[in-house]
Amino acid sequence: MSLWLLNHFSTFTLALVTVGGTVVLAVVGSVLLRRRYPSLAGGEHNDMVGVTLGMFGAIYGIILAFVIVTLWTQLDSTQTVVASEATDVALISRDAAAFPPPVRARVDDALGGYVHAVVEVQWPRMRAGQPSYGATADRLQGVFDTLQAYEPKTAREEVFYEQAVERLNDVAGQRRARLTMAEQELPPLLQILAFGGALVLIPLTFLYGMRRLRIQLLFVASVAALVGFSLLLVFVLDRPFAGDLSVSPAPYQQGALARYWDGDLPAAAADGG
Repeated sequence: MSLWLLNHFSTFTLALVTVGGTVVLAVVGSVLLRRRYPSLAGGEHNDMVGVTLGMFGAIYGIILAFVIVTLWTQLDSTQTVVASEATDVALISRDAAAFPPPVRARVDDALGGYVHAVVEVQWPRMRAGQPSYGATADRLQGVFDTLQAYEPKTAREEVFYEQAVERLNDVAGQRRARLTMAEQELPPLLQILAFGGALVLIPLTFLYGMRRLRIQLLFVASVAALVGFSLLLVFVLDRPFAGDLSVSPAPYQQGALARYWDGDLPAAAADGG
């Protein structure tokens, strides 16, 4: 459900629903409770409620901060992995320029198919949380087969050959890391703490009585808006490849890899199962 929402609605729309809905529910709940128990306006229990609210708010704030920082770090790490993979693919393409034309052509064909498969096949599946390891396996194996079958003839070719093999191994590792990250999500226990904590914290604000209704509603709405916005961050950062804030496949289409998109190299969409 979360992936469907992220992929079908903009972050602005989700913000209106999450933050606005939280504020509306909190205000309505506060008004209904005040009408049901008018004595709350006198603030008889404010000392106890204030201590409880402060203690619980501090604990909940630490939990939310930990979750948000963790998810932001995960998103940043995913962007780094994607950029590194694309960079290594581009460098392999440049290293292959030192090889004889037939070898260079086979490497280019495999690399071109690989970046097409990543963007056109794997990326939509990663956005849906169902990455496919087989979508790029054949193309990547094609590069391995070409390099394994070729024996460098000169010292110059040997230097570039070693660099190409080393970077190809890095690409294989980064590809696996990228696909693993596409399947990750916030552990259920942290989800319960993050979203369940809001169900406890916000109703506690209803019990803090103030004589003027407008001031009390402003207090309740402010807390609800802050909590709602924090939960929005948790929601949109949880999946690094889904939503408006997702990692972009642009690195596979820029720089030295742009030539694989300008020509008539066959797309790999039919290759990925």
